[in-house]
Amino acid sequence: MTRVDFHVNVPDKIGYACRLVRKAYRAGGKVVVCGAEPGVLDHFDTALWTFSPLDFVPHVRATDALADQTPVLLALPDQRPEALPHHEMLVNLGGAQPGWFSSFDRLFEIVGLDDADREAGRARWRFYRERGYPLNMHDLGAADARPDA
Repeated sequence: MTRVDFHVNVPDKIGYACRLVRKAYRAGGKVVVCGAEPGVLDHFDTALWTFSPLDFVPHVRATDALADQTPVLLALPDQRPEALPHHEMLVNLGGAQPGWFSSFDRLFEIVGLDDADREAGRARWRFYRERGYPLNMHDLGAADARPDA
Protein backbone atom coordinates (compact mmCIF):
# COMPACT_ATOMS: atom_id res chain seq x y z
CA MET A 1 0.00 0.00 0.00
CA THR A 2 1.22 3.48 -0.85
CA ARG A 3 2.69 5.44 2.06
CA VAL A 4 1.46 9.07 1.97
CA ASP A 5 3.56 11.89 3.43
CA PHE A 6 2.03 15.35 3.68
CA HIS A 7 4.45 18.28 3.83
CA VAL A 8 2.35 21.24 4.98
CA ASN A 9 2.76 24.99 5.49
CA VAL A 10 5.26 25.14 2.66
CA PRO A 11 5.90 28.80 1.71
CA ASP A 12 7.55 27.95 -1.64
CA LYS A 13 6.12 24.70 -3.01
CA ILE A 14 8.30 24.64 -6.13
CA GLY A 15 11.56 25.35 -4.28
CA TYR A 16 10.69 22.84 -1.58
CA ALA A 17 9.82 20.19 -4.16
CA CYS A 18 13.16 20.84 -5.92
CA ARG A 19 15.05 20.15 -2.69
CA LEU A 20 12.91 17.08 -1.95
CA VAL A 21 13.50 15.67 -5.44
CA ARG A 22 17.22 16.45 -5.24
CA LYS A 23 17.43 14.57 -1.93
CA ALA A 24 15.65 11.54 -3.44
CA TYR A 25 17.86 11.65 -6.54
CA ARG A 26 21.05 11.82 -4.43
CA ALA A 27 19.82 8.74 -2.55
CA GLY A 28 19.35 6.86 -5.82
CA GLY A 29 15.57 7.24 -5.91
CA LYS A 30 13.35 7.55 -8.94
CA VAL A 31 10.66 10.20 -8.77
CA VAL A 32 7.61 11.26 -10.74
CA VAL A 33 6.43 14.84 -10.15
CA CYS A 34 2.80 15.55 -10.97
CA GLY A 35 1.20 18.97 -11.43
CA ALA A 36 -2.19 19.71 -12.97
CA GLU A 37 -2.53 23.46 -12.81
CA PRO A 38 -1.41 25.34 -15.94
CA GLY A 39 2.29 26.06 -15.94
CA VAL A 40 3.17 24.19 -12.72
CA LEU A 41 5.34 21.60 -14.47
CA ASP A 42 6.93 24.25 -16.69
CA HIS A 43 7.77 26.30 -13.58
CA PHE A 44 9.11 23.21 -11.80
CA ASP A 45 11.18 22.23 -14.86
CA THR A 46 12.80 25.67 -14.94
CA ALA A 47 13.34 25.64 -11.18
CA LEU A 48 15.19 22.30 -11.32
CA TRP A 49 17.70 23.94 -13.65
CA THR A 50 18.13 27.09 -11.54
CA PHE A 51 17.43 26.43 -7.84
CA SER A 52 21.01 25.38 -7.10
CA PRO A 53 23.96 26.38 -9.29
CA LEU A 54 26.01 23.36 -8.16
CA ASP A 55 23.41 20.62 -8.59
CA PHE A 56 22.09 18.83 -11.64
CA VAL A 57 18.93 16.76 -11.30
CA PRO A 58 18.29 14.86 -14.55
CA HIS A 59 14.64 15.13 -15.52
CA VAL A 60 12.34 14.91 -18.54
CA ARG A 61 8.63 14.84 -19.28
CA ALA A 62 7.07 11.43 -18.71
CA THR A 63 6.24 11.28 -22.43
CA ASP A 64 9.87 11.85 -23.49
CA ALA A 65 11.74 9.07 -25.33
CA LEU A 66 14.37 9.11 -22.54
CA ALA A 67 11.86 8.68 -19.69
CA ASP A 68 12.87 5.09 -18.97
CA GLN A 69 16.51 6.20 -18.52
CA THR A 70 15.83 9.33 -16.46
CA PRO A 71 15.41 9.29 -12.66
CA VAL A 72 13.01 12.26 -12.43
CA LEU A 73 9.90 12.50 -14.59
CA LEU A 74 7.37 15.31 -14.91
CA ALA A 75 3.82 14.05 -15.51
CA LEU A 76 0.32 15.40 -15.88
CA PRO A 77 -2.51 13.76 -13.88
CA ASP A 78 -3.97 12.24 -17.07
CA GLN A 79 -0.76 10.29 -17.68
CA ARG A 80 -1.39 6.58 -18.16
CA PRO A 81 0.32 4.82 -15.20
CA GLU A 82 1.35 1.84 -17.31
CA ALA A 83 3.36 4.24 -19.49
CA LEU A 84 5.49 5.35 -16.51
CA PRO A 85 8.77 3.42 -16.29
CA HIS A 86 9.07 3.62 -12.51
CA HIS A 87 6.71 3.76 -9.53
CA GLU A 88 8.92 4.39 -6.52
CA MET A 89 8.07 7.97 -5.45
CA LEU A 90 5.43 10.44 -6.54
CA VAL A 91 5.49 14.14 -5.63
CA ASN A 92 2.13 15.86 -6.10
CA LEU A 93 2.15 19.59 -6.74
CA GLY A 94 -1.48 19.61 -7.90
CA GLY A 95 -4.69 20.40 -6.08
CA ALA A 96 -6.15 16.89 -6.45
CA GLN A 97 -4.68 13.44 -6.02
CA PRO A 98 -3.53 11.84 -9.28
CA GLY A 99 -5.81 8.92 -10.11
CA TRP A 100 -2.80 6.61 -10.39
CA PHE A 101 -1.09 7.47 -7.10
CA SER A 102 -1.68 3.96 -5.72
CA SER A 103 0.77 2.48 -8.23
CA PHE A 104 3.62 4.15 -6.27
CA ASP A 105 5.39 2.96 -3.13
CA ARG A 106 5.39 6.46 -1.70
CA LEU A 107 3.48 9.70 -2.30
CA PHE A 108 4.57 13.15 -1.16
CA GLU A 109 1.79 15.73 -0.97
CA ILE A 110 3.10 19.31 -0.88
CA VAL A 111 0.65 21.82 0.65
CA GLY A 112 1.33 25.55 0.59
CA LEU A 113 0.19 28.42 2.78
CA ASP A 114 -2.78 29.87 0.90
CA ASP A 115 -6.30 28.97 1.99
CA ALA A 116 -7.32 27.26 -1.27
CA ASP A 117 -4.24 25.02 -1.22
CA ARG A 118 -4.78 24.16 2.45
CA GLU A 119 -8.41 23.25 1.83
CA ALA A 120 -7.46 21.06 -1.15
CA GLY A 121 -4.78 19.43 1.04
CA ARG A 122 -7.35 18.69 3.75
CA ALA A 123 -9.64 17.09 1.15
CA ARG A 124 -6.77 14.91 -0.08
CA TRP A 125 -5.91 13.92 3.52
CA ARG A 126 -9.53 12.85 4.10
CA PHE A 127 -9.54 10.94 0.80
CA TYR A 128 -6.45 8.90 1.75
CA ARG A 129 -7.50 8.42 5.39
CA GLU A 130 -10.96 7.12 4.41
CA ARG A 131 -9.31 4.53 2.18
CA GLY A 132 -6.90 3.36 4.86
CA TYR A 133 -3.60 4.65 3.46
CA PRO A 134 -0.79 5.12 6.00
CA LEU A 135 -0.46 8.88 6.54
CA ASN A 136 2.38 10.99 7.91
CA MET A 137 2.33 14.75 8.51
CA HIS A 138 5.43 16.94 8.28
CA ASP A 139 4.78 20.53 9.27
CA LEU A 140 7.36 22.82 7.72
CA GLY A 141 7.29 24.83 10.93
CA ALA A 142 9.13 21.94 12.61
CA ALA A 143 12.91 22.02 12.11
CA ASP A 144 13.12 18.30 11.33
CA ALA A 145 10.57 18.52 8.48
CA ARG A 146 12.82 20.36 6.02
CA PRO A 147 14.71 18.47 3.30
CA ASP A 148 18.43 19.17 3.34
CA ALA A 149 19.28 22.62 2.03
